[in-house]
Amino acid sequence: MRRPAIEAAEIGAAEAGDLALVRRALAREPDAFRAIIKTYNQRLYRIARGVMRNDAEAEDVVQEAYMRAFASLGAFRGEASLSTWLSRIVINEALGRLRKRKRLVAMPENPEAQIIRFPLNPSESNPGDDPERTMAQRQILGLVERATDSLPDVYRTVFVARVIEGLSIEETADLLGVRPETVKTRLHRARALVRKALDDEIGPVLLDAFPFAGRRCERLTQAVMKRLGFGD
Repeated sequence: MRRPAIEAAEIGAAEAGDLALVRRALAREPDAFRAIIKTYNQRLYRIARGVMRNDAEAEDVVQEAYMRAFASLGAFRGEASLSTWLSRIVINEALGRLRKRKRLVAMPENPEAQIIRFPLNPSESNPGDDPERTMAQRQILGLVERATDSLPDVYRTVFVARVIEGLSIEETADLLGVRPETVKTRLHRARALVRKALDDEIGPVLLDAFPFAGRRCERLTQAVMKRLGFGD
């Protein structure tokens, strides 16, 4: 019977923590910016990757979203969690880029317009890992990513938020601005499409898809910190 009260207390503590961290960032404390970036890098990258379907573009989206967010931190009131607030900015940035890309593709007078990739580190694996296991994991995750990438946009964003990122139905609905019933319907269809794409090749293995850790996480953190004026 005490669980709702405990959960409410935990939510209240998290909100207070968000506001405290934002206040520190508004005071231009480098450690506050770094804490925000490292705390939310993986979630924001996965969401951006789910929309853009491209690693390099997803990194660029997250970096730009951080800059937009940090420029308007004063508007954060804690009405939503910092995670949700940042995620909305990422989704808006990603969807805006997709809309811009479609306009560019539709312009015959500019047939050479394209997205330019920047190089990624060739390897982010732990050198101590078992090579065969690492290769198998990469093959499995590659299948998951391709199956996810093949989803229509309307289903892919729900699938990434709900299944890969682990948000609740309510959090996903709030994030995407739709009803919980819509999330459930789209998620059901997305899961069916993914199962069909995988065709029982890998089973239910979905953990660690679209990883964002190690060198990639540190690289993006350093890039954002530099743009904020905290570079070495």
